[in-house]
Amino acid sequence: MERTPLLPLPEGMLIDQIQITENGLVVSVIATHSTSCCPLCAEASSSIKSHYRRSLQDVPCGGRRVQLALTVRKFYCRNALCERKVFTERLPLFVEPWARTTIRHCEQITSIGLATCGKGGTRLAARLGIHTTRQTILRRIMALPDSSAGSILFLGIDDFSFRRGLRFGTILVNLESRRVVDLLPDREAETSAAWMRQHPDLQAVSRDRGGAYASAAAQGAPQATQCADRFHLLKNLGEALEGLLAHHLAAERKRQTQATLDVSAPVWQSKRATRISPTLERLQQYRREERLAHYEQVIALHKLGMSQAAIARRLGIGASTVQCWLTAGTFPERKSRQQGSHLDAYLPYIFQRWAQGCHNIACIFRELVEQGYKGSYASVHDYIVRLLPQGRKNPLDSSSKTPALVTSRQATFLFLRRPEELRVEEQETMTTLRLIHPEVDLAYELVQQFAHMLRARAGEHLDAWLDQVERSHLPELQSFAAGVQKDKDAVRAGLTWWINNGMVEGHVTKLKLIKRQGYGRAAFPLLRKRVLHAV
Repeated sequence: MERTPLLPLPEGMLIDQIQITENGLVVSVIATHSTSCCPLCAEASSSIKSHYRRSLQDVPCGGRRVQLALTVRKFYCRNALCERKVFTERLPLFVEPWARTTIRHCEQITSIGLATCGKGGTRLAARLGIHTTRQTILRRIMALPDSSAGSILFLGIDDFSFRRGLRFGTILVNLESRRVVDLLPDREAETSAAWMRQHPDLQAVSRDRGGAYASAAAQGAPQATQCADRFHLLKNLGEALEGLLAHHLAAERKRQTQATLDVSAPVWQSKRATRISPTLERLQQYRREERLAHYEQVIALHKLGMSQAAIARRLGIGASTVQCWLTAGTFPERKSRQQGSHLDAYLPYIFQRWAQGCHNIACIFRELVEQGYKGSYASVHDYIVRLLPQGRKNPLDSSSKTPALVTSRQATFLFLRRPEELRVEEQETMTTLRLIHPEVDLAYELVQQFAHMLRARAGEHLDAWLDQVERSHLPELQSFAAGVQKDKDAVRAGLTWWINNGMVEGHVTKLKLIKRQGYGRAAFPLLRKRVLHAV
């Protein structure tokens, strides 16, 4: 390669002249090779017939557009057996025949397109001094060849969404080279199986717990070992555990609420309107029970006169959540009062103003009068003093009371973590949770055994663990174990082998970024090219 101060040129080419124009630079380049080979018969010739000029766009220089005025020659072919008598010399390392841009300029446009897609690439290219269009960038991307995947031994497969919940595709990753080898336009078992049949060297297929890819691997690569992904195994276990914990935490919150009400004997009770929910899955029902118990606890403490901040500290939830629950306007139905009063119709407004921070009884009384209240100031004063004590000090705010229970999801995370990684306060929370019910304590032991088996790659203990779950009489964990039993071979391989779908999930995240750069308008062929040739 001949190096010049301005720009490099292939061997056999020389810069003759440089002109600076309003639009950029015009560089005159001439070819200096004495001979050239016929593109048809490949025989060298030195007989020059004529010269002509080609105008080429080259990579910008210093933000200026560069145009090459390339002088090339035509040669006579001296091979009597060749059908072509005259040919133009070829510069394969610099420009394609009949092209109007240099190869390196095309590569630069392609790289911009792979990084930013069409519209974004056009804007970026303009800032770099490259004049191009969205169609040109997309055409360069689509012209890229499909690289050969070669021999694939360990394959990772997972789905991704074109549109969440409606349309899905499949991504395939070589777990050895850590590269995406192909994208499929759907996640049907037959499509994936047909792709696997073209790769008979497959030894292992890492997948999630879905049945479609299990069926595809069984049909397309029966010789390969299927491995259930460890992350999805732990995720499925956490979902089952969350249902169990939500059920027991809801019961515990109800017990705490009842105990608080029994001790403090509240004066004002509201009618609770029970909201009838549709038939849901067990886990969703348990979550609803937990939220309802939490909501009832907030209402009960608020009726005792606690401030929103005190309720938040007591229950371990956000103050904004407490405020939303108290001011949402859809409170549970209140029980009828034994004694009627002219002030009953205004009690919700009084509680609302008190929750908003207005603790001036005279001010509240004036606002009630403006709304049509005909009673006396003494009645308002007595009700507020009895129901909402002015003193913000409340025995329920004492730090000696029982600490707030965590949510079922937070408890699930604590159950799945390594015990030695828990902080002191988290260990105390764990001890409290395990004392709620013997079933919770037993569930913790079983979950820790499975988590240790997963981290230590001890898949040989899977059968013994399944037997323990069967004898535990915990329906949530038994449901998880039943699913594992149906896919036992793949689960055992996933708990033993080194391969998993973590790398595939990372490529799915990158795919989502590439997909969104297309502004939702790119079709599958363009997405596939960009993912396969991602920079």
